[in-house]
Amino acid sequence: MTLEQVKLIELPKILDKRGNLTFIEGEQHIPFAIKRTYWIYDVPGGEKRGGHAFREQQELIIALSGSFDVVLNNGNEKSVFHLNRSYNGLYIPNGIWRHMENFSTNSLALVLASTPFDTDDYIYDFTTYKEFAR
Repeated sequence: MTLEQVKLIELPKILDKRGNLTFIEGEQHIPFAIKRTYWIYDVPGGEKRGGHAFREQQELIIALSGSFDVVLNNGNEKSVFHLNRSYNGLYIPNGIWRHMENFSTNSLALVLASTPFDTDDYIYDFTTYKEFAR
């Protein structure tokens, strides 16, 4: 697994004095069809979310409100992405360990996923993940 496939995607932005609009079309702006959407909110101070990898699922994570850090690890190297703009999404391919931290007050993380929920797709143990990543 390589972190080189991870990328920050600037989404379309329609500027208007009445308020701006951003949109996402699966397989157009992101490299997968959207099969599931979920959001993370009301994260207490100091808490982390995630702490797993996916065997198959790809994701796009967007900070719709506030800010947070996405920490990625491929078993050999680590990268941190600070998300704080609702028109930027972080594309994470399958096979990358991730967690989210440093949530600001009232932050809202939107996650678009390439697969429906499947507990068997998750890898929760980092030692198991490192074996998978080899």
